[in-house]
Amino acid sequence: MSTTTRATSTRTLATIAVALVGAFSAARALRPAWEVPAPTEANLAEERLQDFRDATYFPIREFLAGGNPYDPAAMFEHWPVRQNFNLYQPYHLVLHLPFALPEYRIGAIAFTLASLVLLGLLGLLAARQAKLPLVLGTAVIAALLVTSQVGKAQLYVGQVNPLIAVGAAAALMARSSHPRVAALGLAVAWLKPQFGLPLAVLLFARGSRRVSFGGTAIAALASLPVIGLLVYRGGGVGAFLDVIKANLAHASHTSYGAVDSLTAQRVDLPAVFFRTTDWLPPGAELVALLGVLGATAYLARKLDRGDDDSRSVADLITCVGAVVALVHQPGDVLIAVPAMAAVAVICWRRRQEKAWQLTSAALLALTVPFVHLYFVNEAIIGLFGSRTDVTVDGAAIVVAWVLLVVVATRRRA
Repeated sequence: MSTTTRATSTRTLATIAVALVGAFSAARALRPAWEVPAPTEANLAEERLQDFRDATYFPIREFLAGGNPYDPAAMFEHWPVRQNFNLYQPYHLVLHLPFALPEYRIGAIAFTLASLVLLGLLGLLAARQAKLPLVLGTAVIAALLVTSQVGKAQLYVGQVNPLIAVGAAAALMARSSHPRVAALGLAVAWLKPQFGLPLAVLLFARGSRRVSFGGTAIAALASLPVIGLLVYRGGGVGAFLDVIKANLAHASHTSYGAVDSLTAQRVDLPAVFFRTTDWLPPGAELVALLGVLGATAYLARKLDRGDDDSRSVADLITCVGAVVALVHQPGDVLIAVPAMAAVAVICWRRRQEKAWQLTSAALLALTVPFVHLYFVNEAIIGLFGSRTDVTVDGAAIVVAWVLLVVVATRRRA
């Protein structure tokens, strides 16, 4: 047997083995959707598919029933939900409409399967960006995703982050070669404004102005018909804006969303700063938004003037900066997976160079949310308490961003 044939056979066997592991993990990740009970007022504490329930299924049902899902009072009065419907782009109510038409469990299963496919697609994009063997690389990354805490969380609670991560990857990977595709990807990332806003700003700062404006325009145009209908139903623009104000007021005072909550799992800089110091300076969220985006934009733009390796680091600091700048949860770091894969390959290839050791440390910090599995969770709570447990992911992501800032600054020098 020739060396080439032996290498091909080894790669094929490795791909099959990884695919089997991934399939087993995927099957386990699908169980919550099969087993979740129909929502009632008695089981509001049910965590399985809670985001699908509160942010997709019942908001769309409220919209179809002629109401305004952005109104917290209406949602809590009409449906068995525990969280208010945050300010997702209105086009979300149409885009995910098929998942809210059938009976709840059928919709949950279909949504989870779609999310699983999107995680596989994200693995494909990551393998391509990292220039790995496409089939084996996709299988490995996808298997790692559905086995990791970040990947499992998407399927367990029914988040829309897999779709947003694919959109963000398209925006970053295609911004130079296929700007229209990149603009469409950014429009998808705009589904949650806390993704769309920082990515649009950072893409603009990095010179991709057509992508930034185009993606934002597509998202706005896609949402206008829904906004127009909600304004008409609610009795005018003023009434609609009152609902938005009520939505923001409610979200800013919940135990899971408030910046000064000790139990929230927010990973953005102000929330992490508060949980580690018990102090929150006035205007901390605005200062963090402007400061993080400003520093990230400046350094990413400088890195873009370097070689391909530097541009990969620019993509990574863009993704991490977007997460650190605005309110985000640990699972939101999913948007950084393709850039992480690309930079990991570069760090391995250039592991003998001291200049890349700090980048490797940043990557290691970014893996913390992915390895924060149940047994790790229990160990941290047992040793350090629940406050440390809800802070460690955010602290690791903030540390990663700081390390990347140092790396980018040194490269610029």
